[in-house]
Amino acid sequence: MAAVHESTLSAPRPGGLRGRRLCVAPMMQCTDRHDRYLLRLISRHALLFTEMIPCGALLHGDRRRFLAFDPAEHPVALQLGGSEPAEMAACARMAQAAGYDEVNVNVGCPSSRVSAGRFGACLMAEPERVARCVEAMNRAVDIPVTVKTRIGVDARDSFEELCAFVATVAAAGCGTFVIHARKAWLKGLSPRQNREVPPLDYTAVHGVKAEFPELEIVINGGIRSLEAARAQLARVDGAMIGRAAYENPYLLARADALFFGDPHPVASRREILQAYAEYVRRELGRGVYLRHMTRHLFGLFQGCPGARRWRRHLSEAGACADAGAEVIEQAYRHVAATGSSRGAVSEPPIDSAIEGGCP
Repeated sequence: MAAVHESTLSAPRPGGLRGRRLCVAPMMQCTDRHDRYLLRLISRHALLFTEMIPCGALLHGDRRRFLAFDPAEHPVALQLGGSEPAEMAACARMAQAAGYDEVNVNVGCPSSRVSAGRFGACLMAEPERVARCVEAMNRAVDIPVTVKTRIGVDARDSFEELCAFVATVAAAGCGTFVIHARKAWLKGLSPRQNREVPPLDYTAVHGVKAEFPELEIVINGGIRSLEAARAQLARVDGAMIGRAAYENPYLLARADALFFGDPHPVASRREILQAYAEYVRRELGRGVYLRHMTRHLFGLFQGCPGARRWRRHLSEAGACADAGAEVIEQAYRHVAATGSSRGAVSEPPIDSAIEGGCP
């Protein structure tokens, strides 16, 4: 693989938020610290989120493991699941002490297991409880406390109820709401179905911004491209991309220029892979399993010649007990060989490959 040029791909500078114009959603079993490191190699400024971490895991489990992240991940937010103000405040203090830029309250997850723990989307029916959590957290920390929610839950899905929820929580000191533009059904739909079945209603989120112009409103749900995300900025303050950014991480390659005015050259996939391979070598030395890191690379060549062979090699070779970071370079050679056999360049042109399609 080609060497990394400092002018193209240098380490991100830690140092807080430049705004939430573009965020990558917290996704269970996806946005772990290895995935966030990869995404940060592609975009310097998009706000990244951890997976949702239950308060109980921090209070009674291996908090060091749950809170771990690389300084290169900044800006990064820790998302918490919980409903007891004192516990949420204690976990917020842990987040601040660990160096996170923001702590976010999950009021959107529709999982039955999450609801049984009395957090997630079920809390939309208890705005006063959410407000007490936010108030306690704000007293405990100096970093921003934000809320991620839905537009409704079960039969409580009117615009008036949504605005009442926002007003109650905002009065407790929350200035930023990330709103998934779908309601949540707590019974009858799986978490996956809750991401697809309830219809999107962007107008409800736009309406919240119109009702509360002083609040920062970030829209989430069904946004599959940077163009679609940027179009939302005419009505709200920011946009959040979820599955699309995980399935095709290189989608974020133009994010810094489009959303943050950063003219820094876009790194090629080869440069990203070399930097990530260095990270993999370091983490292997700390006892991390290779497959826990390489699985996040599966979508890097989505839509490109050789993508299937790329995924297959990462999956099969990465499962071998003695495999190391060389698996990444070997997999890349499959992509280059396929492109060459089709008369294509081994690294697709940036402009044609940004959002999934390759010549």
